[in-house]
Amino acid sequence: MIEALFPNVDGEKMWEATLETLYMTGMSVAITLVLGIILGLLLFLTSPNNIWENKAVYAVTSAVVNVFRSIPFIILIVLLIPFTKFLLGTIRGANAALPALIIGAAPFYARMVEIALREVNKGVIEAAKSMGAKTSTIIWKVLLPESMPALISGITVTAIALVGFTAMAGVIGAGGLGNLAYLDGFQRSRDDVTLAATIIILIIVFIIQIIGDILTKVTDKR
Repeated sequence: MIEALFPNVDGEKMWEATLETLYMTGMSVAITLVLGIILGLLLFLTSPNNIWENKAVYAVTSAVVNVFRSIPFIILIVLLIPFTKFLLGTIRGANAALPALIIGAAPFYARMVEIALREVNKGVIEAAKSMGAKTSTIIWKVLLPESMPALISGITVTAIALVGFTAMAGVIGAGGLGNLAYLDGFQRSRDDVTLAATIIILIIVFIIQIIGDILTKVTDKR
């Protein structure tokens, strides 16, 4: 039945492309999570009336985040080709997609982190400061734990966006399901290959969303 519906699908190629997509998504999500939280904390802490209030640092960080968040991903890939080639020596393959994926997603997630941190009850922060808590203690014991559900929800949305980004990166030779769908599917008029790749991408997205929803509920203490 499956072979009749997808006569042109090579199972081995599809599996290899799926692993490449999972690799690109997993690596970029992990690094985006770290960079996004760092940038988000910097935006929050240096904003007006906050612990590290600094107009210059906030303005520069905010501008950088806004610029990279606003560039369409397909254009960002092209802009970063010289940087990627310098960094990795090639612009093809799963690893070559990582710089563009991370630079495209980290600023997006950083804004989500900043918004999540702004939702933390200011009274809790003031109470910690009045007890002489250091900034590091406030970050690790107050800000991050209190905003955890929103942070998880944000990285879930970002991860789903990154799955879509990997498909676009595949079109210019980064590998993965997007590359397979374009080269073996679209260019050879094999609609079944494109459909199969799309179905697998949808399954990955649904799994990410389910995991994200579960973790958000587990960490939500309200």
